[in-house]
Amino acid sequence: MNSSSAKFTPVAIGLHWIMAAGLAIAFGVGQYMSGLELSPWKLKIYTWHKWLGVTLFLLVGIRVTWRLTHRPPALPSTMNQRLQKITEAAHRALYVLMVLIPLTGWLHSSAAGVSVVYFNLFPLPNLVPKDKALSHLFETFHQTLNWALLALVLGHVAAALKHQLIDRDHLMARMHP
Repeated sequence: MNSSSAKFTPVAIGLHWIMAAGLAIAFGVGQYMSGLELSPWKLKIYTWHKWLGVTLFLLVGIRVTWRLTHRPPALPSTMNQRLQKITEAAHRALYVLMVLIPLTGWLHSSAAGVSVVYFNLFPLPNLVPKDKALSHLFETFHQTLNWALLALVLGHVAAALKHQLIDRDHLMARMHP
């Protein structure tokens, strides 16, 4: 089996697609809720967004652990070294953003003085004291990192489509269930 047809493990594939769906939903909900006027509905949406963020934070921890203990299939040998390095750097950046985005959201909530209570059952500790300026800073980081993640994800999808439609190296099959 050549390197472009070797598959990721079923766990890696499942985590990839669950994270992709969760990130898309969290981003969409984040965009939606930011335009709402203050109301009980907006507060409910914020709560759901936080629950999803905590869930994704936990899942990325599992995903990083899995990735560190299960080597991914090699990139196609037809890919030049420079492009392989760029691909590896982009994947590392995706993981870093998947950690930093929920963390900055949690920091923003902490600094805003609004504790995160996961599923209304598990209160998470505030990471920083209440501070309006710090809350605004973390909110800005959270939003900026989300846009950076969107750009990276769009690049990731474009690269996958290029491999499938132009290179025809069947790289996308590695991530199919």
